Amino acid sequence: MTPGLRHIRRPGRPVRELTIATCTAVVLDAENPADRAVLDHLRADSVIEFIDRRDTQLGELRALLPPPGPELVAEPCRWAYYPWRRAAVAVLGPRGFRAVRFDRNRNVVTADEQTRLCRLRIGVVGLSAGHVVAHTLAAQGLCGELRLADFDHLELSNLNRVPATLFDIGLNKAEAAARRIAELDPYLPVRILDAGLTPDNVDDFLDGLNIVVEECDSLDMKAVVRDRARARGIPVLMATSDRGLVDVERFDLEPQRPILHGLLGDVDLASLSRMTSREKVPHMLRFLEARHLSPRGAASLLEIDRTLSTWPQVSGDVTAGAPAIAEAVRRIGLGERLPSGRIRLDISGALDRLAEPTLPGSDVPEPPEYSDPALPGVAGSIAAAAMRAPSGGNVQPWHIETGPDDIAIRLAPEHTSLMDIGYRGSAVALGAALFNAKVAAAAQRMLGPVSLTENPPGADGAPLRATLQLRDGADAHLAGLYDAMLARETNRRLGTADPISDDSVGLLHAAAEREGARLHLLTSRSDIGKAATIFAASDRARYLTPGLHREMISELRWPGDSHPETGIDIRSLELDPGDLAVVDILRRADVMATLAQWEAGSALGESIRRQVAASSALAVISVAGGSLTDYARGGSAVQAVWITAQQQGLAVQPVAPIFLYAHGVGDLIAASAGFGNELRFLQEEFAQLVGIPSGAFPALVLRVAVSEPPSVRSQRDRGRVHLRSRQVGLP
Repeated sequence: MTPGLRHIRRPGRPVRELTIATCTAVVLDAENPADRAVLDHLRADSVIEFIDRRDTQLGELRALLPPPGPELVAEPCRWAYYPWRRAAVAVLGPRGFRAVRFDRNRNVVTADEQTRLCRLRIGVVGLSAGHVVAHTLAAQGLCGELRLADFDHLELSNLNRVPATLFDIGLNKAEAAARRIAELDPYLPVRILDAGLTPDNVDDFLDGLNIVVEECDSLDMKAVVRDRARARGIPVLMATSDRGLVDVERFDLEPQRPILHGLLGDVDLASLSRMTSREKVPHMLRFLEARHLSPRGAASLLEIDRTLSTWPQVSGDVTAGAPAIAEAVRRIGLGERLPSGRIRLDISGALDRLAEPTLPGSDVPEPPEYSDPALPGVAGSIAAAAMRAPSGGNVQPWHIETGPDDIAIRLAPEHTSLMDIGYRGSAVALGAALFNAKVAAAAQRMLGPVSLTENPPGADGAPLRATLQLRDGADAHLAGLYDAMLARETNRRLGTADPISDDSVGLLHAAAEREGARLHLLTSRSDIGKAATIFAASDRARYLTPGLHREMISELRWPGDSHPETGIDIRSLELDPGDLAVVDILRRADVMATLAQWEAGSALGESIRRQVAASSALAVISVAGGSLTDYARGGSAVQAVWITAQQQGLAVQPVAPIFLYAHGVGDLIAASAGFGNELRFLQEEFAQLVGIPSGAFPALVLRVAVSEPPSVRSQRDRGRVHLRSRQVGLP
């Protein structure tokens, strides 16, 4: 029996013979009676091998993420018969086959983009260099139909660059490429023109194509293909091996554009076909821009028909052109920017610029010894203590003024952020600074009355101002916190979730209540896990909201940064070199925009989820009002709880989800328009989990764990302190 089955008649088709080209797979459905008869006939031939690996393919299909629907898994498999192989291979049905074969394209190519690209009809002219191009287009799923044209047959000398074998010698080059593509994807239609292109058949070949890839050797056919493609508004792409030339002519966008970029001038196209190879060399040099050719490539052109029979090409250079053409096809197919022109992707030249890679974190020096800010006089020491207070992103949203009789801390609205909704986060920071000032004043036996003044929105002056009068008052409890206050620090080490003693819990509650706030402590693993999930979702929204992401990244400080006294030192994140490499991705706005477009990025919240889940407890400090004065009172309570926790040997890290300071969905939409409703749901879920009563508001969340000390302490900006006059206590 002949491998082509030319004499098999399918049942129900008495007048039509099944004729199969020698380069096309025949896809047979066993549930179709006609195809089943063909399969029975094939099985009766002992020469034909049946290869059945359906279980493996179905296993891959079931393992896809997201999981495929039951109708896709239930799709009947097919048999692909390859006459030249004398073999039939079991394959998934067309939809399942496509889902599995293109799964690794995601998300470099989205599913929607893949669908759009599979509608393209692409012609490839010249299947020496064009072989690898055609195969790459098929492998990446960049087309729904391929047309291949070449009159020539494979010779031994072609095997230096064409991915064929000795078994293919004598086979038409287009047919060899078509067979290889059929063995890759039996469902992809491939048509061949084994007579090659001529002025007489080029129009039929181009009819209905979306893109032409021209890789032929003939200069006159290069011109003819472009001339006819221009008439049809079809873009033409080309890649040459010398110094990686990639050529684009967008006749679809520029219907009057001169062919070959006008580089041949006024040469008559008909005259090109009558020229000898040697006569074409000057014109080829003009087209290839001789001044850009490699020395060996240019010298080789001068040797054609003398010591060389044709233009030399090697496999690596030919293969390197395929991905460039594939990217150009992808851009055209998706309507992305790709102008006419050319570029050289010179691999050899690029290798001349080899450099040693830098291991992430290898250039991060050891952190210097931290020293607390020092300011003159007693009032200066009190102001320096206030400076040591924590603030979101270490922005230090205050101006501190010292005088002989008072310390004034003024909220600085110019240091606000999108997370600092209504300056509420800044008010918390101001309250923490005020608490530090009170502790330092008590230690100096100069504690006096405290006042908080809030300006209404839109009024002149600072939104909030705190004043500490310096008197001769004392407070033994506050004074006893002085050393612990100076030692307070943020510890972002993961630590361990060791239980907190009942005595420590009591002290933490007392610290919050002493400052007029309330402490809610989550200690069960279930509750902490739920909070971790909520914070992870909020962090994802923060990464995917352009303004919030921009502010978050701007807070990071790297060694050598020009402003180390503000922001968060990257070393304080306690990252290993691998994590630092991830930061290089997380800081990229283009990556975040891509994830937002895909509605993806669940991994963005993994870091905070892991940290919170490893906590011994979550301490949520709330206040019974929503004014800036209330938040400042909450800030003092936060600082008191933080200092007390460290006194108990606990590591503390603040956690501030986007929704922390929002008073309604309007605030959330203003901060993150794309996630406003989701954040509102997270806010309500968190309030219910913690048990925050109606009318109360969280000031901050503190993650508490057991850990080694942190690597780095945050520096402070001494420029935020202003000395008004003679300092108390100066000699």
